[in-house]
Amino acid sequence: MTAAVAREPAAVRSGRYSAVAMVLHWLIAAGIILQVTLSFRMTGPHTPEQFAVTQLHKSIGITILGLSLLRVAWRLINPPPPMPATMAPWEKHLARVVHAGFYVIMIGMPLTGWIMVSASRIVVPTLLYGVVPWPNFPGLSELAPGAKRMWQDLGQTSHVTLSKFIYVLLALHVAGALKHQLFSRDEPVLARMAPGAVDGRWFEPRLIAIVAAFLGVIAFGWLVTPPPPGMAPAPAAAQPAPAAASPSPEAPGRSAAHDAAPAAGPAAPRASPAPAGPVRWIVQPGSSLGFQTSWSGQPLTGRFDKWKADILFSPEALGRSHVTVTIDVASVNTGDQQRDASLPSDDWFDAAAHPQAVFTANRIVKAGGERYVAHGKLTLRGVSRPVDLPFRLHITGDRAEASGVTSLDRTAFGVGQGEWRQTDQIPAKVSVSVHLTAKRG
Repeated sequence: MTAAVAREPAAVRSGRYSAVAMVLHWLIAAGIILQVTLSFRMTGPHTPEQFAVTQLHKSIGITILGLSLLRVAWRLINPPPPMPATMAPWEKHLARVVHAGFYVIMIGMPLTGWIMVSASRIVVPTLLYGVVPWPNFPGLSELAPGAKRMWQDLGQTSHVTLSKFIYVLLALHVAGALKHQLFSRDEPVLARMAPGAVDGRWFEPRLIAIVAAFLGVIAFGWLVTPPPPGMAPAPAAAQPAPAAASPSPEAPGRSAAHDAAPAAGPAAPRASPAPAGPVRWIVQPGSSLGFQTSWSGQPLTGRFDKWKADILFSPEALGRSHVTVTIDVASVNTGDQQRDASLPSDDWFDAAAHPQAVFTANRIVKAGGERYVAHGKLTLRGVSRPVDLPFRLHITGDRAEASGVTSLDRTAFGVGQGEWRQTDQIPAKVSVSVHLTAKRG
C-alpha cells in the first residue's frame, strides 16, 4: 500500500481500521441485526403494532443505506489495512467475497425495499422515525399501474432473495472472526475492529462486550414498541373554517358548503313566525363529520376534513325538506399521516375512481320532541345503500344545533378489499357521527 493511498498511516501500521471505519462498521452491524429481528415481527395479521414495526423497519433500512454509502466513500478515501500476512490465500479470498456480499446486502436491500414501497399500489408515505418525510424512489410513483406493478414485484422478489443471503454472510463472517480470535494467534483479526483485543484469549472482554451488545440489540428488536398509528383526529376546533356553498334565495352568493366538517343533520328555522316552506341553512365552523371503529381491538376514530352540506329544512314543512351531504373521501383524517395516505387507495375508499361519497335524504320524519330521522341513501365507492340517520335538533332563533349517530356495514360498500375484507382485525360495523351548528341563510 502506497503512502498516497494510506490516508491514516497510524491505523494502517497498527493493522487496524480507522476510528471512522470502526464506528460505521458497528453501527451498520447493529442495524442489520435489528432489521433481521424486526422482520420476524412483520408477519401475520396487519395489526397497529405490526404497522408501526414496519414503519420502524423502513426507517432503519434507509439509515443503513445512508451509513453504507458513507462507508463506501470512506473506504475509497481510506482503504483498509492489509490482511494478516499469515492468512491462507483461500481465507483472504473468502474474506473479500464475504465483505463484497455485505456491501451488496447493505445497499441492495434498502434500495429494493425503497423500490417496493414506492411502487406499491397502496400509497403509504415513509416518515423516518415518524418525523422526517422520505420521498418515493425517483420516477416510480408517476408510472402507469402495469409498470408500477412490475417494479413492485421486482423490488419484492429482490428484497426477499437478498434477505436469504444475510444469514449465510453473517454465519461466515462470525465464524471467521471467532476462528481467528480463538484458534489463530498469529492472525489478529478482532483487534482490527476492536482495538486492544488479545488474539487467542477465549474470555476476551471486548469479545464478550460485543456479544452482549448484539444480544441487547436482539432484545430491543423483540421488545421495542414503536408508537402505534394515531387513533384520534385533531380536535374539531382545529379544523378549517367552512366556506360558502349552495346559494340561498334569502342571501344571494352565500351557501352551505364547507371545507372542514359539516354534517348531515338538518337544522330548523325560527319558531315564530312559522315559514311557509323549508328554509336553507348554512353550516358553521366547528361542525364535524366523523366515524368510529376499532383496529385489532384498539379504538380508531377519524373524520373527513372536506365536505359540504345542502340543507333545506323546516319542522313545519318536513314533506319538502331534504339534505344532501357530499364528502371528499380523500380528506379522511385518522391522526396518522402514513395510514391516512393509504385509505384513499382502491383497497379502501378508491378515491381515484370514486372521489366523493354522497348522502341524500328526501324523507325526514319527526320521532318525538326534538328527535328526527332522516331516511336516505348513501353512495360510496359507486355502491348505493339505504341509510337512516337518527338525529336530535335544537333550534334557538336563527341558530340550530343537530347531532346524530348511525352505523354502516363497510363491507356492503366494498370498503376494505383483499385481506381487509376480513372482519377479524377491523369489524364490518362502523359508527358514523355528525354534529353541526347552522344558521338560517
